[in-house]
Amino acid sequence: MSPRKSVLETAATRTRILDLALETATSTGLEALTIGTLAAELGMSKAGVIGHFGTKETLQVAVVETAVERFRQRVTTRAADAAPGTERLLRAHTEWFAFMTEKHAGCFLTAAASEFDARPGPVRDAILGALAAWSGYVRAELETATASGALPRGTDLDQLAFDLTGAVLATDQAIRVHGDPRAPARGLRALARLLGGGPAPRSQDLGHPDVLDAGL
Repeated sequence: MSPRKSVLETAATRTRILDLALETATSTGLEALTIGTLAAELGMSKAGVIGHFGTKETLQVAVVETAVERFRQRVTTRAADAAPGTERLLRAHTEWFAFMTEKHAGCFLTAAASEFDARPGPVRDAILGALAAWSGYVRAELETATASGALPRGTDLDQLAFDLTGAVLATDQAIRVHGDPRAPARGLRALARLLGGGPAPRSQDLGHPDVLDAGL
């Protein structure tokens, strides 16, 4: 076996492990991940799985990092072509809510934050880093909206960011816990009001008829 093929196969195996680990953690929680269960489902030995990560904690951090990258690809990258400011924030949240509804799983990072909120360590640090990056993204778009006049000068951006987070958490709970199919549309209405009272994105504009089918 050539060194290049060996490297590619190692990377492919690591990806397979992380794909299954993220799927499992999304359904049952990060702490519920076990090396033995992953190995059995993948047809690998425990040593084979451990060889890629070393410890369960390292695996959990890698799962968080994978979830962050999937979020980036699914949400912020797709929102990049929207106009900066309130329009981009609405687009990003529309993508996020659509992502939440896939498999009715809600938001992995929101669930992981609750799971590890009082448990210091590398996993919590990785989650906090992801949340801080999202907060920075939201803050930058709010500042752009203020500079462009889409939001009034003097708007309390810290309070507005806090209120936006509240709408997201309510939407996530309605999807994850209650299975409410109208939750994404309600969440987007709340966000549109918070961001100046304008209309929420239309399904024909954003390509999510299942998310925005509640008369927005």
